Amino acid sequence: MILLDTHVLLYLDRDDPALGSTSRELIPEAWANAAVAVCAISFWEVAMLAARGRIDLRQSPESWRLDWLQAGLEEIPLNGTNAVAATALKAFHADPAVRFIVPTALARGATLLTADQAILRWSGPLRSQAASR
Repeated sequence: MILLDTHVLLYLDRDDPALGSTSRELIPEAWANAAVAVCAISFWEVAMLAARGRIDLRQSPESWRLDWLQAGLEEIPLNGTNAVAATALKAFHADPAVRFIVPTALARGATLLTADQAILRWSGPLRSQAASR
C-alpha cells in the first residue's frame, strides 16, 4: 500500500511536475490494486488550506473529497491507537498532521509517498519514498 502525504495528493490532483516519474508509475500500479490511500487528516489539511485561500480546489472540499473516494482512493480514519502513537515519535516532525500520517502509514505497513525532507531523513522505521523521484 502507498499512503499519499497531503501535498502529494494535491500534486496528483493538479498533475504537478513536482511528482516525479517513478512516483507517476508507482501510483497507477498501486491504484489498480486498490492500494493507494490517504489519512483522513489530509482531507482536513486540504480543507483548511482552501478555507485560508492558500489553494483553490475549484469545488467544495466536501465534493473534492468525495470525488477522490469515488475514484478509488482509500481514506484511512484517524484512530486512538495512531493518535497516541503520534506522541511517541522521537526526534520527529512538529507538524501535528504529519505526526498522525506517519503512525497511520506504520500501522498499515504502507510506504509513505512524500516530498517532506524531514520525513525522508527521519531514521525511524517508516518506509518512505521521495515524491520527486
